[in-house]
Amino acid sequence: MPYPAGHSAEVKGKIVQSARRLFNRHGFEGVSLDQIMSGAGLTRGGFYSYFQSKSDLYAEVLSCFFTDPEWKSCWEGVEVDLSSANVGPQVVRAYLSRQHFENVENSCPMAALPTDVSRSNDNAKRAFETVFSAMVSVLERSIAQGQPDRNNKAKAIAAMCVGGMVVARAMANRALADELRDGCMTVALELGGWKE
Repeated sequence: MPYPAGHSAEVKGKIVQSARRLFNRHGFEGVSLDQIMSGAGLTRGGFYSYFQSKSDLYAEVLSCFFTDPEWKSCWEGVEVDLSSANVGPQVVRAYLSRQHFENVENSCPMAALPTDVSRSNDNAKRAFETVFSAMVSVLERSIAQGQPDRNNKAKAIAAMCVGGMVVARAMANRALADELRDGCMTVALELGGWKE
């Protein structure tokens, strides 16, 4: 009996969601295919029907709300309307939010996986670049037309958001981590020309 329409996409989505949670929590090397498939409620045997390798899955996991309109890993109380003309400050506030900081398993993989990506193959690096470029594009379109170096400012804001979250998560002192996130948010909003 054939599977119903959409079954393949649903199963692939479960694998990606399981991998995202596990990679974000344990890193690429710290997770086996058996763990990923078990987290998706599947057996290892079906993995190769959807992906050629763990690296290919990894590249797909690197999508984020900037590139995937179906991305379900939103943070409670945090909303971003990508169609809004004023999306830039929304992205900055969401990215550096307490909710994103605390929800490691469902966080943007750019903040959870950058060191893994730097040691990965070109496929994973290109996926990371795609997500980063999408974030830059979203930020740039909210920076006022008359401002000079809009693209460079958007790149700096994106790097400040990602880097600020990475450094904050590496700190044992929660108060210091919160101060860092708040400082990055203030400077990023100022750089974008957005009032707090």
